[in-house]
Amino acid sequence: MEYTHQYSWIIPFITFPVPMLIGVGLLLFPTATKNIRRMWSFPSIFLLTIVMIFSVDLSIYQVNNSSIYQYVWSWTINNDLSLEFGYLIDSLTSIMSILITTVGILVLIYSDNYMSHDQGYLRFFAYMTLFNISMLGLVTSSNLIQIYVFWELVGMCSYLLIGFWFTRPIAANACQKAFVTNRVGDFGLLLGILGLYWITGSLEFRDLFQIINNLIYKNEVNIFLVTLFALFLFCGSVAKSAQFPLHVWLPDAMEGPTPISALIHAATMVAAGIFLVARLLPLFIVLPAIMNGIAFIGIITVVLGATLAIAQKDIKKNLAYSTMSQLGYMMLALGMGSYRAALFHLITHAYSKALLFLGSGSIIHSMEAVVGYSPAKSQNMALMGGLTKHVPITKTSFLVGTLSLCGIPPFACFWSKDEILNDSWLYSPIFAIIACFTAGLTAFYMFRIYLLVFEGHLKVHFLNFNGKKNSSFYSISLWGKKEGKHKLKNTNFFLALLRMKNNEMTSFFIRKTYTHRINKNIKNITRLFFDITHFGTKKTACLYPHESDNTMRFSMLVLVLFTLFVGAIGISFSQKGIDGDILSKLLIPFIDLLHKNSKNFVDWYEFLTNATFSVILTFFGIFIASFFYKPVYSDLQNLNLLNLFEKSVPNKIKIIADNLKNFIYDWSYNRAYIDVFYEISLIASLRKLVQFNSFFDKKIMDGIPNGIGITSFFVGETIKYVGGGRISSYILLYILYILIFILIWYFLFIY
Repeated sequence: MEYTHQYSWIIPFITFPVPMLIGVGLLLFPTATKNIRRMWSFPSIFLLTIVMIFSVDLSIYQVNNSSIYQYVWSWTINNDLSLEFGYLIDSLTSIMSILITTVGILVLIYSDNYMSHDQGYLRFFAYMTLFNISMLGLVTSSNLIQIYVFWELVGMCSYLLIGFWFTRPIAANACQKAFVTNRVGDFGLLLGILGLYWITGSLEFRDLFQIINNLIYKNEVNIFLVTLFALFLFCGSVAKSAQFPLHVWLPDAMEGPTPISALIHAATMVAAGIFLVARLLPLFIVLPAIMNGIAFIGIITVVLGATLAIAQKDIKKNLAYSTMSQLGYMMLALGMGSYRAALFHLITHAYSKALLFLGSGSIIHSMEAVVGYSPAKSQNMALMGGLTKHVPITKTSFLVGTLSLCGIPPFACFWSKDEILNDSWLYSPIFAIIACFTAGLTAFYMFRIYLLVFEGHLKVHFLNFNGKKNSSFYSISLWGKKEGKHKLKNTNFFLALLRMKNNEMTSFFIRKTYTHRINKNIKNITRLFFDITHFGTKKTACLYPHESDNTMRFSMLVLVLFTLFVGAIGISFSQKGIDGDILSKLLIPFIDLLHKNSKNFVDWYEFLTNATFSVILTFFGIFIASFFYKPVYSDLQNLNLLNLFEKSVPNKIKIIADNLKNFIYDWSYNRAYIDVFYEISLIASLRKLVQFNSFFDKKIMDGIPNGIGITSFFVGETIKYVGGGRISSYILLYILYILIFILIWYFLFIY
């Protein structure tokens, strides 16, 4: 195993040939590279699988030996300046490596089919592979400056992936917003790195922690400066993990393709901020003000993310705010010193939320067959409903992810979230009450999504040529698989189609169909077109919601297994208590760094008692969501429970309830008006400042020398006509100037 550790530096670079070869191929042999574009997914997945096997091997060694391995090389040595680079293999690195690779492999498999129709297929895989390289380099870094390099590479890849469809203005604006917001936090991170280097003279984690602890213990350092620099470091995590108040970029980042949301906005990139705080926790834990600040930011993010999710219509933005809230739970746990609980929830949430995002991609994919290729429509839950009979596998997968995120036992997130809730009661009862309330709110907005999408009836209907609703269809899926044939009576649509002079509608149908199907489905398309244009038939061709392809379903089903069983790594099956579980054994080396301040034990009786309370709140949230959003199948509208409730309540209470409902809805739908506040206070102010600076620069700074030059020009032009070349005239003018000067001097100073 020593041999394995010795060559662990290769982990981030195993997949590096893929983006390099794609780039070179597109540059030198663009046509050939594009013709075999589907082949490029194989090396990406295969090489990442090798990295996953390597990471699992390292994790098994960590569990059995509880060791930390670090290797560094000298980068530059100049007088007092010494910079090194290397790699660090410990429990935190092993956990993050497995998380990145497992989710990354499943997302790449999913993306191969999801992005097959897109012209940017090769570019997508190059960006995704480069992102995985950056994340693996980040988690294996041995010092702060190396982390900062890969931190910026992750931000660059995020910018490229969010703005993947850059021709859409909304996507271009979203990637710019994410980039600028993260630069705010990254600037703070850079200041913190430089400040700590100024104090300690080192950037290596081990040396940094030891020097800071000694300086604080001996009272040889200004505690205010150390706290300030630690706060700057935390700013980087606030931006990257979408914590309040730098969370505004995350919902807009959903403009990228859905696999990107599953990978970088649920499992990896946003988790980088949590990783950084966990890596620096031995530094933060000796600074109580920073720990309290981390917990405070975490609890605010928990509540804010949950409240903003309850009225969103876009399914991906709803899940984005859910991600923000769950990241707040992790940050809260780190602020409380519950290192194990935070990482446990990081693992369980990553798989559960990746499953939900891939499920939403399958839903969007099926809705595109109905409403067309419009994100505003295919992602709008108000247009969904009744998808259960059309996408049963997606529905089951999404339900599993929903139950897990809500904290329903025995799904994965139940064990981790309730451990955080249990620790919060010991830290602060107020924080615990808020966290438990948010757990119920999580159940409400997650089942709101589930009920709006899968229950009831489809909100979008097809209309035939006469405007009458059709209930049966002849369909071909987005990937070219027939779903069945059903006869219809009306043929006016096709008669009109055949009578069109230039067959514009026909050519449009062929172009639209062909664009979004791969070449192997040409025969199916031709057969479909022949069926719908044959004069004597009584068939119609319409697309309706349908299940995704096998490769997409495979990724979701594997994530279902993770969601069901990954919680077992944090459950003790021995008499040793929680120290007997796999996760605690893996974290022993890092927990030792935190000394007695870190809690690596749980009172199971207390845990189960608090879990019972949180589960009751969760079921209450599910009940409220069902009360408001579950359709009532009845022909008599007056028998609706909500109508009965409204009739039995006094008018004053109904008015108060309506006002409260409108306030909550406006608060959530308008994102708590935080974006509006930033627009007015920051963006508008900066624009006015820039306009003033532009005016000052052009009119004042440039105007003064330009004005002097123009004045000199006109004075010279005027004076040249005065001079006639006669000396007597010059002497006369000179005497007049002297007399004028004497008169002015006399009246000012003597008279």
